[in-house]
Amino acid sequence: MSLLRHADFRRLWAGDTLSQFGQKIGETAIPLLAATVLAATPMQMGVLTAAETAAFLVIGLPAGVWVDRWRRRPIMLRADFVRAALLISVPIAWWAGVLTLGQLIVVALLTGVCTVFFDLAYQSYLPSLVGREHLLEGNSKLQSSLSVAQVAGPGLGGALVQLAGAANAVLTTGIGFLCSALCLARIKTVEPEPVRHEDEKLWPRITEGLRFVFGNPLLRPITCATGTANLGNLMLGAVTVLFLTREVGLSPAAVGALLAVAGIGSVAGALTARWCIARIGQVRSIWLVSLVSLPGQLLLPFAAPGWRIGLAAFGLLLFGYGVVVYNVAQLSFRQSICPDGMLGRMNASIRFLVYGIQPIGGLLGGLLGELIGVRGAVFAGAAVQASAVLWLIVSPIRKLRDVPELVKPG
Repeated sequence: MSLLRHADFRRLWAGDTLSQFGQKIGETAIPLLAATVLAATPMQMGVLTAAETAAFLVIGLPAGVWVDRWRRRPIMLRADFVRAALLISVPIAWWAGVLTLGQLIVVALLTGVCTVFFDLAYQSYLPSLVGREHLLEGNSKLQSSLSVAQVAGPGLGGALVQLAGAANAVLTTGIGFLCSALCLARIKTVEPEPVRHEDEKLWPRITEGLRFVFGNPLLRPITCATGTANLGNLMLGAVTVLFLTREVGLSPAAVGALLAVAGIGSVAGALTARWCIARIGQVRSIWLVSLVSLPGQLLLPFAAPGWRIGLAAFGLLLFGYGVVVYNVAQLSFRQSICPDGMLGRMNASIRFLVYGIQPIGGLLGGLLGELIGVRGAVFAGAAVQASAVLWLIVSPIRKLRDVPELVKPG
């Protein structure tokens, strides 16, 4: 049976879609509010950006323990309600003439904390809602929402700021989170009570999750590959715009159009991931799709005026497509082989590591841009990203086609 006929999954899908759009619109509207209304300095903008992304480093690991201790749907509901209240407070303060940058930073930080809990909870909730046999289809549909939000969210956020003002655009984001909560509140499936353990101390439970990930010969290479790819991606992110504007000579509009090609690839990947994985094999697609798509970014440093822009666009399209298929395959695989009582800590451990390395990538990319030039830094970032597939090729994953029965949780 297709999950389109699963009423509770449709409610989860709708709630997650609204949440993802709210997050992506907010990531555009809040910085624009700080820059245009509050006249933030570059340093203040840096603090605001750090506040938006700090939560996974600060509470990512303990959040996984708490997600395993509690029912997941109430966690998502609370996260949505709190995010809605935080974001709605911004336009209220603006209307009252008391909005400050300090409030915006606190809102960004606390909203990020709620996003950590929401994301860990929905990834851990899906197996109990739809069953492990439907994980691939469920993750494909949820990933399609994320991909569309990543492409359309920033543009929609900018349009809302242009039409209604930055503070009112933040209000729209808050209402989106409220609507997400209302969708999730209508789910009727009864979630099993989490299994309680005698030792409920925080640190032993955190280390148990880390040991589970790094002690598993199938999860360890996935984690290392994703972390390496993210490191390279942030190296690229630090210098790509400079490269395209200063070295290649593209206009801002042309830069936006070129980078949007990766988003188009992501949407295509989300729409066809289930079909692609079914034909290649769920485990085989993790490394094979990465082998084909990750080197696509190596075409970017060869961009130049003329036909070579098309070459770079093809590389970005290939990369965007492959990343989404990889994410659907590896997330479904992780959920398939992980016991229910470990899902929160498994997801938290992996996300802590693969997201925690991103700031290092940004700093490294900027440093290389100073030392070897912007084009050289773009090539270095793309090379690091492409090398991520080596973790998978030399691992036991390369010998498997689908989820092995021996590692499926009983």
